[in-house]
Amino acid sequence: NIFLLSRPRNTAGSSYSKQESMEPLKLLTVFLVIAGVFGQDDDELALEKKLCQDKSAGELFRLKGGKDSCRDVIQCTAGGLQAIRCPPSLAFDLEKQTCDWRWAVTNCDKLTKEKKVKPLLVTDEPLCENENYLACGDGVCIERGLFCNDVPDCKDGSDENACDQDTDPNRAPECDKTICTLPDCFCSEDGTEVPGDLCPENDKCDRVPQMVTITFDDAINNNNIDLYEEIFNKQRRNPNGCDIKATFFVSHKYTNYSAVQEMHRLGHEIAAHSITHRNNETFWTDASVEDWAKEMGGSRLIIEKFGNITDNSVVGLRAPFLRVGGNHQFTMMEEQAFLYDSSITAPLQNPPLWPYTMYFKMPHRCHGNLQNCPTRSHAVWELVMNELDRREDPTYDEELPGCAMIDSCSNIIGGDQFYNFLTHNFYRHFDQNRAPLGLFFHAAWLKNNPEYLDAFLYWVDEVIENHPEVYFVTQTQVIQWIQNPVAVESAKNFAPWQEKCSPGPRESCFTANSCKLDTKELPGEALRMHTCVRCPNKYPWLNDPTGDGITF
Repeated sequence: NIFLLSRPRNTAGSSYSKQESMEPLKLLTVFLVIAGVFGQDDDELALEKKLCQDKSAGELFRLKGGKDSCRDVIQCTAGGLQAIRCPPSLAFDLEKQTCDWRWAVTNCDKLTKEKKVKPLLVTDEPLCENENYLACGDGVCIERGLFCNDVPDCKDGSDENACDQDTDPNRAPECDKTICTLPDCFCSEDGTEVPGDLCPENDKCDRVPQMVTITFDDAINNNNIDLYEEIFNKQRRNPNGCDIKATFFVSHKYTNYSAVQEMHRLGHEIAAHSITHRNNETFWTDASVEDWAKEMGGSRLIIEKFGNITDNSVVGLRAPFLRVGGNHQFTMMEEQAFLYDSSITAPLQNPPLWPYTMYFKMPHRCHGNLQNCPTRSHAVWELVMNELDRREDPTYDEELPGCAMIDSCSNIIGGDQFYNFLTHNFYRHFDQNRAPLGLFFHAAWLKNNPEYLDAFLYWVDEVIENHPEVYFVTQTQVIQWIQNPVAVESAKNFAPWQEKCSPGPRESCFTANSCKLDTKELPGEALRMHTCVRCPNKYPWLNDPTGDGITF
């Protein structure tokens, strides 16, 4: 018997609070591979052939169903059948094709994953006379536009079974730089190209400002306001003399909107992060266009009304749990006039990726087994979340999967280590193509770990002192630079980076209204909401984002 341990790949999107509980799962998802479970006489070869004849490459399946056998699966390989067993307390999920918590697996009684009929998209001879028609799995031709529209139009449903970024017949085309030109469109073949002509060979990008984007997700309230005041203390300034800036992806529940108003007044960017922040992650993957509109359009409406933001600057969003909603999410963003998304994770690579527009095909694979990336062309910017290199010493340490949210980098266990992590990843961007460095946080991670906060502030101060090429800017300010690239020597006078440069003390709303509210949508809950505007009649929620008490 041969026992092999394999390290599972990191799954993008599991980087929020649930990720911490899932971390042991990643560490435990090891495969016990027993070679040569079956002998190789004629009868067993015939059995093997029968078992494997309808299985795709690498597909794992069961010989026996039931809860007692849910840990065990087998796989067809060139060397014969191999048996694989999940660790204790886990079971094998046939649809996900991975080990998962036993309570989360619902297909223990099945032997194989569901077989889906594929359309006949690639054949030696055309099956359809009209070039705008394509063949279903049964050979019947239907209009190309009916494929991958979430409605089965083929009798066998095959028109909805080949719909990823490589197979969707209506997918976005490959990057075409003769069509895609700034300021409205930006793409490159591999996503690493620097905008403009400041670094033509993507080498020695000394003239390109190094942008750093700090973001925080979830509610702004008394639990983190003091943290933000400590980080953004009006003493830390960019080379143009303006205060360093950040972007806050705000979820609704428990948010203090007078604090949101103040952060906006100070020049930070406020963006949408949903109303409900539902814990059911698959909701975000499968949500309809209308669901996304209620969550994100409603979130923006609440932020603007109760945060008293009147300059139409709430233009970005991030999906809860980084669970991208595919074409539904991005269709909603076009319809609701959102400028950008920042939810898609790109796997760790060198050099890192620059943001891009979604008119053309994404320049990287959809990262994560559970992700639902958009496949169609959309008039939306993607501020891609480059994974960070979590290794303490990249020169000697073995390769590890990257991590997008900093609090998902589970191997960070001390301040010195965190400082080294920040420094290494900074120079990974700075010394290569100077793609914006994204540092994506949840406030609690810094608040609950003073050693990490001290290391972070020490690193920020060091960068400000030693690097006149570095600007800490908002997500929208990154897009503004890409649309009109200027060299380091001109960045000090770049107008979009001078807006709300260094605002003075607060001059109004010293005491916010404390509104005790309820809503029929959350029965039994009494919620308090702070705002500088008049209290609404009801607690704003999905069907009544204005709080008027009138649901839609």
